[in-house]
Amino acid sequence: MNKTQKSLAGAFAAGLLCVFGFAPFGVFVVPVLALAVLFALWSRADSRSAAAWLGLSFGLGLFVAGIGWIYVALHDYGGMPLPLALPATLLFAAFIALFPALAGYMQARFSANNKMLRMVLAMPAAWVLIEWLRGTIFTGFPWLAMGYAHSDSPLAGYAPLFGVYGASLVAAVSAGLLAWMYDVGAGHARDKKYRGHGPLLQLMLIGIIWTGGAALRSVAWTQPHGEPISVALVQGNIAQDLKFNEDALPGTLETYLRLTLQNPARLTILPETALPLLRHEVPQQLVEQLRGHARQNGGDILIGAFERNNGSYYNGVFTLGTAGEQHYRKQHLVPFGEFIPLRPLLGWLINGVLDIPMGDLARGDARQAPLEVAGQRVAANICYEDVFGEEIIRALPQATLLVNFTNDAWYGHSHAAAQHNQISQLRALESGRMMLRATNTGVTSIIGADGRVLQQLPQHREAVLNGMAQGYQGITPYVRWGNAAVLLLIALMLAYAWARRNHIPSPLRGEG
Repeated sequence: MNKTQKSLAGAFAAGLLCVFGFAPFGVFVVPVLALAVLFALWSRADSRSAAAWLGLSFGLGLFVAGIGWIYVALHDYGGMPLPLALPATLLFAAFIALFPALAGYMQARFSANNKMLRMVLAMPAAWVLIEWLRGTIFTGFPWLAMGYAHSDSPLAGYAPLFGVYGASLVAAVSAGLLAWMYDVGAGHARDKKYRGHGPLLQLMLIGIIWTGGAALRSVAWTQPHGEPISVALVQGNIAQDLKFNEDALPGTLETYLRLTLQNPARLTILPETALPLLRHEVPQQLVEQLRGHARQNGGDILIGAFERNNGSYYNGVFTLGTAGEQHYRKQHLVPFGEFIPLRPLLGWLINGVLDIPMGDLARGDARQAPLEVAGQRVAANICYEDVFGEEIIRALPQATLLVNFTNDAWYGHSHAAAQHNQISQLRALESGRMMLRATNTGVTSIIGADGRVLQQLPQHREAVLNGMAQGYQGITPYVRWGNAAVLLLIALMLAYAWARRNHIPSPLRGEG
């Protein structure tokens, strides 16, 4: 194996190991170390194309291991034959890996004269800029952004200021400092002029970054609003292959009615499409039983179901109880799962190859008023919508509580549900609001306004999570700025690194 092959293998292995930093493993230092390896390899790449190949290799390791659960959705539940489902999953991972490749090419445009600025400014900024791009274009796929690995790390303290991409940026800067430290150490081993100049500066800067994040975690950006309310999050555990089976429908309706009626919570939440019917098809007797139960408890029930309006079909939520019926319609749809991109060209994929019920839905309005229920103003988001922090904050500061309605049964016993729950932790941090997650098969959880998981149910078990929820008011800096602040910071980092690209550093100052 030659030097180039070893570098590519090292980048692939680093990307592969990076997955252990995310849920359900949660070893949050691993992605920082993995990025440090990639940055060190980038600093030694002898061309822009070589750096791009290293980024692609890292991305393949990260995404093949990190989002392999897409195969489960396509093959096990979408009905796609294995000879199509496996290549489709690998091709998607390869396409997403093009973004780290682009980051590699971008950072390589900065001069190698000043490795310190390149590793500490240009590489982290390029990495996070491309993360943001990945989460934006083609409807966005920000899954496994590095900031998500830090839902429970000291760096989570930066999320209320700059969002998940801010957490990614400080993690990437930490990785850059480690790569710089390694580079200086390697120089020290080869050249006498490095003797006596150890890694003190780099370690001190890393310590400042992580200590600052830990200190920020103690800041209360928002304030409690009103009294806590009792909540019941219903996990029906309906297998995906039964969910839309007509013969199984009576059992599904009975399960959710039974689990709801046995809980006296003021706010009860059922998962995404818990009732696999159109709203007007839900039996009226069932509606009246649920409404009566909610009113008896002095509160409301939020129910996931499909809805038809003016000839269009929506993935939605409706309410029953003391507040009167209200509706939320999902507005950020999943390509190929909920709508068909480029219908004239790709319509056959949904209609002929995949077996996905209600696979061509309409979008709800981008801005919808919070649901006024149980004395709270609830910002509803359905499944994949909570991956987009910049969209969640549209309902703020009016909303006092976040609620996610999810059905991750599509992904079986994979890591998808745990990764999704971790994503919701960042939404709570960014908004300074509690997040309640009602899911079909898990992870059903109650997440505090500080992003910590307070309670959760075991996955793949029929159960109800009973707890208390506190509404919050006020705004975090991220709610005020959105992603604009971190993008401005990235622009400044890149501009400074570009302006100093021809500066020749002094090894006596630890530069190199």
